Amino acid sequence: MLTPALLPNKCLVYIAPMARTATIHADNRRDELLRAAARLFARSGFEATSMRDIAGEVGMIAGSMYYHFPSKDDLIAAVYARGVTQITEAVRAAIDSARAPWDRLEAACIAHLQELLAENAFARVMTADLSRLPPALRRRLVARRDAYEALFVEILDVLPLPAGTDRRLLRLHILGALNWTPTWYRAGGQPPAAIAGALVASLRRG
Repeated sequence: MLTPALLPNKCLVYIAPMARTATIHADNRRDELLRAAARLFARSGFEATSMRDIAGEVGMIAGSMYYHFPSKDDLIAAVYARGVTQITEAVRAAIDSARAPWDRLEAACIAHLQELLAENAFARVMTADLSRLPPALRRRLVARRDAYEALFVEILDVLPLPAGTDRRLLRLHILGALNWTPTWYRAGGQPPAAIAGALVASLRRG
């Protein structure tokens, strides 16, 4: 939309909103970089993927990336944050429609696994090994992961389990099993809902 402006000689002219157009373009390029980085990180890992690799994926000069992300660590953090947001929203939506504790756990596990197996690169990055990242970056990512896993803490806290059950270890066991699934899963096999449901059923039988 053109913006009217009055010049000193009283002539009315129209000025195109160039700043807004530039901002939209910049946002689009940033999103392209995030998606490309997620794909490459999910495929090759954080260390093996360079900024040049990511820039080449979107046809950009590597140096131009630093306009959007000051460092590779910032890019990793942004990709990881989007993955956490997406999977958190999916799990929250799933458990909102469930009431019984076991039903809530099953709904959470199904939503988590569906995100991982839906070729969602952002979600897959959440399962990456963080141990070799720089300490400051690792702390940032672990804090985000812990905030997401708090959903499972809440679910397990009210689950009717035998006395003495270590609920923390149970949570790690459940998430570990779910996060490992993409390594052996093959399309065309059991659907994610069946896999997650079987896991919860085995736990429920004790």
